[in-house]
Amino acid sequence: MSLNVRVITPDKTVWDAVVDEVILPSTTGQLGILTGHAPLLTALDVGVMRVRPGKEWKAIAVMGGFAEVEDNVVKVLVNGAELGEKIDQQTAKTEFEQSQQTLASTSADNRQASIQATQAVKRTRARYQAAGGMVQL
Repeated sequence: MSLNVRVITPDKTVWDAVVDEVILPSTTGQLGILTGHAPLLTALDVGVMRVRPGKEWKAIAVMGGFAEVEDNVVKVLVNGAELGEKIDQQTAKTEFEQSQQTLASTSADNRQASIQATQAVKRTRARYQAAGGMVQL
């Protein structure tokens, strides 16, 4: 048996296929889903979702949302998502490094700018990791 996985953003369906295993970036940590998983509703963080449709893992950068698991169907509703194989790794690396520099130069006194810079680092890190880049933490 397998899982039917759908990753849906407000404007498109990014993934709709049958897979053997899913790893979700939940707000409480990585969450593995296999066939027969108990019903579940979880919040997702910005991060990399991984799906295994065969022997190879595929990465999908997700920008926060929710996932519902029920009857071997995994519905992932997110603010944004992008297949890792469609992300240019060098561009993603450059964007990640720029977001880190912006965060480093943001004043701790400006709370709103600091929060926005931190979120930008999370988004660009997820895209870079999904593209296959290694991120030093």
